[in-house]
Amino acid sequence: MNVRYARKARRGRAAVALAAGLALVVTGCGGEEEPTKGQAVASTTASKSDDGKEGAQSEAPPEVLAVLKGQDGLELTIHEAKRDVGGFLTVTGNLKNTSDSAATITSQVSGDETEILKHGSSFGGATLVDSVAKKRYYVLRDTDGRPLTTTGLSSLGKGRSTNIFMQFPAPPANTTEVTFQLPTFRPGTIKLS
Repeated sequence: MNVRYARKARRGRAAVALAAGLALVVTGCGGEEEPTKGQAVASTTASKSDDGKEGAQSEAPPEVLAVLKGQDGLELTIHEAKRDVGGFLTVTGNLKNTSDSAATITSQVSGDETEILKHGSSFGGATLVDSVAKKRYYVLRDTDGRPLTTTGLSSLGKGRSTNIFMQFPAPPANTTEVTFQLPTFRPGTIKLS
């Protein structure tokens, strides 16, 4: 009898653990407006003042390093190009559709490298050009060959925007600005932090 009771108790604990795990996975899933790893998020919070009225309190708008115009009314605003301790440079920004209709994000922004293309749509075609050192930096990849960028974005609705990121090897410390290039967008010079 004790063995049977112990088995039931173990199955019950396993079921509870499985349900809790599934709840965490479902809670972690989000829509296209959710930020991706490595992205800064500006938040707006409501606060009550002493007189009981609610007021909106928000962070300062993010700095704009460059605004790149693309096809079909797409506009990429780069907010940050930050060096990480591990020798990486993370570029974050916001992609916005300024046209009157939905915009398709062409496969050209993924680049033309076979290894990147086999993992679907991404911003893997982005490069940084250091004209002083005469070097070009490409988007980094993980051990499976997936680009370290925002992925899976194929279209953007009218007036919609989404946060994006791309990670590159960091240029030398004495490099203070680079030219950011993304296929189908005009290039722009950005300052590194």
